[in-house]
Amino acid sequence: MLAKPLAGTSKNILSADLGRTATKACVTRDGDGVVFIPSNVAKETVEKVRGGSFESKATDPLLDMWLEYQGNGYAIGQLAADFGANLGTVDQSKVVDALVKIFACVGYFKMKGEMSVVLGLPFYSQEQFEKEKEQIISQLKAPHVLIYRGERIEIEIRHVWVMPEGFGSLIWCEAQDSKEFTPELPELSVAVVDIGHQTTDLLMVDRFRFARAVSRSDSFAMSKFYEQVAMEVSAKSGGKADAQSLSLLEAVQKPEGQRFYRPRGATKPVNLDEILPSLRKTFANELSERLVQWLPERVTDVVVTGGGGEFFWEDLQPLLKEANLKAHLAKPTREANALGQYIYAEAQLNQLR
Repeated sequence: MLAKPLAGTSKNILSADLGRTATKACVTRDGDGVVFIPSNVAKETVEKVRGGSFESKATDPLLDMWLEYQGNGYAIGQLAADFGANLGTVDQSKVVDALVKIFACVGYFKMKGEMSVVLGLPFYSQEQFEKEKEQIISQLKAPHVLIYRGERIEIEIRHVWVMPEGFGSLIWCEAQDSKEFTPELPELSVAVVDIGHQTTDLLMVDRFRFARAVSRSDSFAMSKFYEQVAMEVSAKSGGKADAQSLSLLEAVQKPEGQRFYRPRGATKPVNLDEILPSLRKTFANELSERLVQWLPERVTDVVVTGGGGEFFWEDLQPLLKEANLKAHLAKPTREANALGQYIYAEAQLNQLR
């Protein structure tokens, strides 16, 4: 059980879920303490990222996030998007820009001194996972000096833990006082389905043992859905909808009745409620089909997580029930990976002490 931390331990842990649309990060196991930082990164001159510091009032750091490291300037999130940086290609390794994204989280949470980092990576294969894991550990595990929004920060990352994306959600579910899983998770054969922007991660976990030989990440994910939405919007509006636009992504995730998006070049916004239901149903059917084709026979329960998991839950749930599977939605869905990773790091530090 990973739910109970030891009393009296000092912690300086950063948990980061490196999503393709946003880095979800936290420094506590509080569900309300997870911050979402858009994943755009732009490498610019130090002078360029420093500019604009003439505001009369303190600005929201998420709208104006920049840092300096080893003589280079980096804009992150909305500022990077304003500089023209997109979310990166779907086949781009998450090791790319991981260091800068971690530093942005360090600056945002005002961390300093010795610290530990825990994060997740897609599990395309055992070989690729181990290779990227070593790359990211070698980048992070060291003393670093950076300047975040003009302030000098010195840190030493002592411990780095890397787990397959989606596993954090299982840890988070296990740590909750819930009667949803009977018998308890450590006694079950569970599939974790983490529907993200870049990948849908399909993890098989037998009595809390990660079954690496049958687990994998599939590139059929939310990015494909956003491409379909952008095509429909472009056809409807006469404008040019961008599948990587933060405004489009935000509009899609809004509640029904509030989903309006005006692409560049269009005179009027498009009501996404007119196109989303049919697209969502078709997409959920294909997701379900891929999931059932992969699903190992011994699985009894499916934990659905990730931003796409929440978005497609209403369409996926009946399809999984039809396959005689118990379906569970990790809550809070988009935050669950970061929170579960934090609990894991907390337990690892307790063991070291």
